[in-house]
Amino acid sequence: MSDIPIRLMQVIAGGKNGGAEEFFVRLAIGLERAGINQRVVVRSDRSWSERMIAAGVDTKLIKFGGYFDHFTRRQLNQQIEDFKPTHLLTWMNRATRVVSRLHSNLNYTHIARLGGYYDTKYYKNCDHLIGNTPKIVSYLRDLGCPADRVHYLPNFADSSSADPIPRSTFGTPDNVSVILALGRCHENKGFDVLLDALPSIPSVWLWIAGDGPCKKKLEKQAECLDVSNRVCFLGWRRDVPALLASADVFVCSSRHEPLGNIILEAWASSTPVISTNADGPCHLIEPGKEGLLVPIEDPEALSNSINTLLENHALSERLAKDGFEKFNSEFTENVVVKKYISLLQQTI
Repeated sequence: MSDIPIRLMQVIAGGKNGGAEEFFVRLAIGLERAGINQRVVVRSDRSWSERMIAAGVDTKLIKFGGYFDHFTRRQLNQQIEDFKPTHLLTWMNRATRVVSRLHSNLNYTHIARLGGYYDTKYYKNCDHLIGNTPKIVSYLRDLGCPADRVHYLPNFADSSSADPIPRSTFGTPDNVSVILALGRCHENKGFDVLLDALPSIPSVWLWIAGDGPCKKKLEKQAECLDVSNRVCFLGWRRDVPALLASADVFVCSSRHEPLGNIILEAWASSTPVISTNADGPCHLIEPGKEGLLVPIEDPEALSNSINTLLENHALSERLAKDGFEKFNSEFTENVVVKKYISLLQQTI
């Protein structure tokens, strides 16, 4: 372990919303709180950068255009020359590809973070790789990445508490149970399966917080199932802890979920969890302990588990308690930021 002080530059292009972008912001702010000297370089039209700026993170905005955008490469190269990082941490394909094509004379350690099963052609020139689940780490090692250069570092969730949102805010009666689902309205999230389960869960309301290409299709599906009067599409929300505090059950109905940030959010809020047995939830949840697992694309199994949890308050309370305890021991900001700093110290 070197005595050289860490100078970290993080680079991300990123989308307008998403789990990776949300965790990027949290990690940058967490590292700032921990006293790490860092600079983040992000795409110029992303509103989430404002949260890092407000938290005092040194934030630089550049365009991140297409493959032939030479101006972005020149800008990024100038940022590197100016900041002189000991480490350059890139997120996802685009940022990693751009950095890998630079020809800087500076000596820094290039680390890339992967939150999914990405094509490794973009990562061949990286010194180290981070996978945020053990399965992603195994995937990278199976493809020939050296075992000692691939590291498992999980995400963390927002642990701040919040007061419940009044049910009337979304036109929901006070005397009904509420199921909450979070995420992009995309086929991968399986919200259509959750809607298919809803007719078998009487007198229960469903809140879906998110937006995306499938939203109109989901709204039409709710009408066809005659449950639209019990479904609220909330759009993108920044008050996730408050939504979770308002819900009786959190449901992750995903077909594909490499990690499951949303499960960590629910645990942090002591909200009981039901999830499909996608890769990420299977890694996180011991069935019957921190949550209930159901098969992917099985609305009957999903409705049965939701009904069971709503009827069995002792089970619901135990799942919430065990989930919160696991979150506290493994997935808080303090725990995960220390792991990132340890990796930076080891690779300087």
